[in-house]
Amino acid sequence: MKELRIRTLAAVFVVAGVLSWAGARLWAAVGTLPRVPLAAPIVLALIAIVLLATALSLRARLKAQRERRPGAKGVDPLMAARAVVFGQASALVAALVAGMYGGTGVFLLESLEVPARRDQAIYAGLSVVAGIGVIAAAFFLERVCKLPEDDDEHHGGVAPVA
Repeated sequence: MKELRIRTLAAVFVVAGVLSWAGARLWAAVGTLPRVPLAAPIVLALIAIVLLATALSLRARLKAQRERRPGAKGVDPLMAARAVVFGQASALVAALVAGMYGGTGVFLLESLEVPARRDQAIYAGLSVVAGIGVIAAAFFLERVCKLPEDDDEHHGGVAPVA
């Protein structure tokens, strides 16, 4: 598997943000801007929590396995690979969604004196923060599942721990 690249995620975030900002300007000129749902930051935060819990669980199981504790449960390589793929997919979607809400939030900064727009800007900002949390948790999960002998100069890939 290939590792997540921060450049790719940043590019997705920036492109989505610029397109969202331009779309928000156009939409506001034509009619009313769609609302930023309160559920957006909540869902992103829940995904970040699931990724973090998965990473912490795998890390604890791998540590017990390395220390050869009696009764230590091993980590199935396929399950670790699935966790990494879930983390990578979540990070890409979070970068896209955070970019969209970031662009909308930047547009909403122009009209913070309107209470409804201010609330929408807050929800958009919280969505960006939660999206960054998803990306951070995905990087942590990827780091946990990386084989010790993997070296960026030699392989450049992520392999699930056996």
